[in-house]
Amino acid sequence: MRAATKPFLLCLALLVGAELVVRVFFARSMSGRFDYGYHPTAGFVEQPDGTVRLERAGGRRFFPQTFSRERPADTFRIFVIGDSVARGTSVASSYAGQLGELLRARGVKVESFNLSVPGYGARRKHLVLEQALQYQPSLVILHLNNSNEYEDEREWRRREEFRGWHPRNWLMKSLVVRRLHEMKQEKVYWEWLPASVRQQRAASDADAELKSSLNADKVRQWNELVRRQTGESVRLARERGARVLVVAQATAAKDAAGKPALDDNSLDELATRMRAEGAATLSMKELLSRRDWPPLFADGSHLRPDGHMVLAESLAESLRREKWVP
Repeated sequence: MRAATKPFLLCLALLVGAELVVRVFFARSMSGRFDYGYHPTAGFVEQPDGTVRLERAGGRRFFPQTFSRERPADTFRIFVIGDSVARGTSVASSYAGQLGELLRARGVKVESFNLSVPGYGARRKHLVLEQALQYQPSLVILHLNNSNEYEDEREWRRREEFRGWHPRNWLMKSLVVRRLHEMKQEKVYWEWLPASVRQQRAASDADAELKSSLNADKVRQWNELVRRQTGESVRLARERGARVLVVAQATAAKDAAGKPALDDNSLDELATRMRAEGAATLSMKELLSRRDWPPLFADGSHLRPDGHMVLAESLAESLRREKWVP
């Protein structure tokens, strides 16, 4: 018994020491990590020099970008908030980046930032918006989609599990143990386990999403949530003095004859409702249907850089038509 006590106490002392080090020296980097996108300020790092740095943190995989906390005088500041479709593969190739370049080429003093995060539904996009409005955007472009509500719901449950005091979560109150848990997921699960095992687990998660999406009542609940939450986002931005433009997502599908077709998944109708809240709108379905659109898609949802350019050009024209920019 005594032989086992000493190693146990040594391990306990090391764990306590490591916990103190993490909480004293690494608290900021751990902040929001286990809120899975529901932490209000995760990813927004305010610097002593008055700048704000966007980082990948707390479940928010922002592209690294930096801007001043106060909007520069006579500058039109644009924030694009959406999911992986709006995020694209880089800031420069996304429609946020390309829109900024187009406007600068026309002599507009503009900043355009991409605040989109993969897998974000209406609830988590609203949280990003709430923080982004602290930095005085002239325009918020909300990329409207209704295919990520399962992810929002799943990550909310994960967050609540970590926050709960069920005995199974007691060890997770330690930042060190939490980080070890993540390392197991990132290093062991993703790098060491055979692909077949990983895919089996991923398939079960995908099956859960599919079953949820096939549940008509659940789909209605999610669509109503998207409508209500998007309306709240538009109203909040307008109250804070920002203009809003809602981009309604379209996906590449096939019609009954098996031919390529664009599907707006009822988002055009939802976006139109946002006009009553003071938002301008852009329908991807309407825009892309006027051209040879299949080559613009990398897959069923995501656009290639050329597709982002088409959106950027249309957005630039919309801003000019609304007389928001020269």
